[in-house]
Amino acid sequence: MTHAEIQQALHDLNGLVLDGKLLDAFQKYYHEDIVMQENENAPTIGKEANLQREIEFLGNVTEFRVAHPLKVTVADNYSMVEWHYDYTHKQWGIRNYTQVSVQEWKDGKIIKEKFYYNN
Repeated sequence: MTHAEIQQALHDLNGLVLDGKLLDAFQKYYHEDIVMQENENAPTIGKEANLQREIEFLGNVTEFRVAHPLKVTVADNYSMVEWHYDYTHKQWGIRNYTQVSVQEWKDGKIIKEKFYYNN
């Protein structure tokens, strides 16, 4: 993918997230072989396993106040987005933090994504 293509896809993906269409964004922009990892936890491999992880997360959010992309960077087949999140989770309580998502793109979709945060 070109720099411009990744930038456009990322803009659309982030827009879907901001519209509360996280699962639509996942279906549209995540590769079948996606590997997702939270900090240094074990990665979750494959689209179905990651989809279930996303569904479980969303099911535990009791109040969603804001998600806002602060900075976006695109280079080669990589992108990075710094997000600010503020929500309440059934098990974790109030979460208000900044996270950096680093994505690797292949065939027009994200094949690898790692989340960096401290909360």
